Amino acid sequence: MVGKKAPARRKWSSRGLFVPPILSCLACFAMNARPSPPDPRELLSRMTIEEKVGQLVQMAPSRAAGRLSSEEKRRVREGRVGSFLNWRHPAGMAEAQRLAREESRLGIPLLFAFDILHGFHTVFPIPLALAATWNPPLVEEVARLSAREGRAAGIHWTFAPMVDVCRDPRWGRIAEGPGEDPFLASELASAWVRGFQGEDLASRERVAACAKHFVGYGAGEGGRDYAAVDLSLGKLLEVYLPPFAAAVRAGAASVMAAFPSINGLPAAANPFLLQTLLRRKLGFRGVVVSDWNAVGELPVHGVAADVEEAARLALEAGVDVDMASGLFAEKLPGLIRAGKVPVSLLDQAALRVLELKAQLGLWSSPPEPQAASRTGPLPAASRGLALRAAREAIILLRNQDELLPLPPRLRSIAVVGPLADDRKNPLGPWPGAGREEDVVTVLEGIRSRAPAGTRVLFAPGCAVDDPSTAGFAEAVSLAKSAEIVVAVVGEPARMSGEAASRADLGLPRPQEELVRALVETGRPVVAILCSGRPLALPWIAEHLPAVLAAWFLGVESGNALADILFGISGPVGRLPVTVPRSVGQIPIYYGRTNTGRPPGSGRDVSGYIDLPESPLFPFGYGLAYTRFAYREIRVAPPVVRRGQSLEASVIVANAGLRAGAETVQLYLRDRVASRTRPVAELKAFQRVSLEPGEERRIRFSLPSETLAFIGPDGELRWEAGDFELRIGPSAASGPTAAFRLENEPWPTPSPAGTP
Repeated sequence: MVGKKAPARRKWSSRGLFVPPILSCLACFAMNARPSPPDPRELLSRMTIEEKVGQLVQMAPSRAAGRLSSEEKRRVREGRVGSFLNWRHPAGMAEAQRLAREESRLGIPLLFAFDILHGFHTVFPIPLALAATWNPPLVEEVARLSAREGRAAGIHWTFAPMVDVCRDPRWGRIAEGPGEDPFLASELASAWVRGFQGEDLASRERVAACAKHFVGYGAGEGGRDYAAVDLSLGKLLEVYLPPFAAAVRAGAASVMAAFPSINGLPAAANPFLLQTLLRRKLGFRGVVVSDWNAVGELPVHGVAADVEEAARLALEAGVDVDMASGLFAEKLPGLIRAGKVPVSLLDQAALRVLELKAQLGLWSSPPEPQAASRTGPLPAASRGLALRAAREAIILLRNQDELLPLPPRLRSIAVVGPLADDRKNPLGPWPGAGREEDVVTVLEGIRSRAPAGTRVLFAPGCAVDDPSTAGFAEAVSLAKSAEIVVAVVGEPARMSGEAASRADLGLPRPQEELVRALVETGRPVVAILCSGRPLALPWIAEHLPAVLAAWFLGVESGNALADILFGISGPVGRLPVTVPRSVGQIPIYYGRTNTGRPPGSGRDVSGYIDLPESPLFPFGYGLAYTRFAYREIRVAPPVVRRGQSLEASVIVANAGLRAGAETVQLYLRDRVASRTRPVAELKAFQRVSLEPGEERRIRFSLPSETLAFIGPDGELRWEAGDFELRIGPSAASGPTAAFRLENEPWPTPSPAGTP
């Protein structure tokens, strides 16, 4: 790095002595030059066993004030800590880094890690809501800004993105992930990693990404967090692995092992997952970190007799960094000296951590983190991006008689509901360093966007999860006095996220009773549903003329929703998950395999005797303020061979009176294969904006790999046969076309029923 050019005027030292310009330049060069980091392998050769183990140890500081205890300081000085997590106290972080760099024997800097899931200072929509944008470039922008804010606060490593596919909305952590589809999840995983890491991890605007939780965490029994996962090999490889493969291809610096047992063995002690799949099949070369105390929980799972065996199993399985359990620090030195664990495993893990620190430029960067706290407002550019993300995440689920957008000549609007003037819940779970005072509430947004002369009335009606109905009378009276009612209801953010599974996916009491009372007034009611998951609300979907899925939208929640309500922006969000009619339908997802008696094929068919088999709203669904028509689907060539690309297109026309944007989705179905295949698989999508009356032919080019599926050996296989291709607005509709794949005969498949 070139030093700063010395000004022509004479330089003086602090003692008043003249400093020649050439020496001044050299001094500037010395201060600004980046020294080369030590070679990680050479550094490793000089480390003791305890120092190597120290690189594998991740701690959370014990004191709430953010200062290290005397014991923790001693461990840092002795090189027995490699990283800290979820620490946002700048003075304490600076002190710890100084101890590591200046007072430890080898001066190895510390890593500071933090869960930046959907923003650091600027809180964006939750990840599931960002998935609803179907806009990977936008997600990349969100990750880029989040990384910049986090790195400025001294954070080097984020435990994000979470790329767990989930098909059970009872699971609270569905809020943190990309939804139910492996293709959409893969596109988003790549975008998150690119945004967090950029081209140069050493940049002071980038953080190391961590794809989590490897792998299958979203398929826990009963939708319960931490519950056991039992998956066929085919489903593991085809549904749950692809987003991690995409993150690895995008260069993810780290991967987090999942909490639960996967097919009988906890992920933190599962060499098939961490070695066979992650390292050998996916080619991952970065750091594997356990989840919080997952190593310490191995004895509770019943796979380790004691904590010593737990430490051994985790290292042998492929865990490089032990988050928070302390067992690596406590047990590995003795195990290695006793010959129970090869020192080569320790060297591999420590080297990976050292290489990550070198990639992050930790030896070159100034040791002092900048202040993590702030007192001023968010920058306008940050708010602008948050507003754009929130707008695009909102999904119009119902719009009977085109009630929305609201007409410009409204005399009064009644805003009702416990989440209408709420600042806490829009931040969602894992809000980083976000502040409630930065949140624009729905009520504030409506008041700021309402046309001149429109009165905006407000009554909460009830609390978010308090059964009292004492506020109903005021809310109903207010609704009767208004032309239109906007009901802002949903679940509190604490009902989503980790350890927040729900058996009932309705509104917390008495919110649905409040909505019913508002409908009985005869006034048109618009429902805004705030949640971290799809809610099963068939009565609301049937009886309310307009319904918006609003998730937890972050700091610009109110402005974004008001923009959609008043037509300042049109809704473009699409469902990244299937919405059930009832919890009894779960797991419910579009990419199911057929049965011998599919719905509609006769009397005794697969389904329910008390409920339609179909979802309340299908995957990919979302309305606009206009209507789109699809016609003239084309596929070429009609017979395609392995190695050829398939070209598909369809004409999409704006058949309404307003401009709008449509997310055009392409699905494939392999009609005949050696194994049952899903009835539909998303393979491509693109957004198109059209003026009223405008139409455009939307074209897709599908590579040969799109037509393959993963066989029992874990490899792609192409099988000759008939395919169906559909292009439409969701997984449930759109015109279809047929084509055929021709290929060389494949070896005889495994016997039926084997993985």
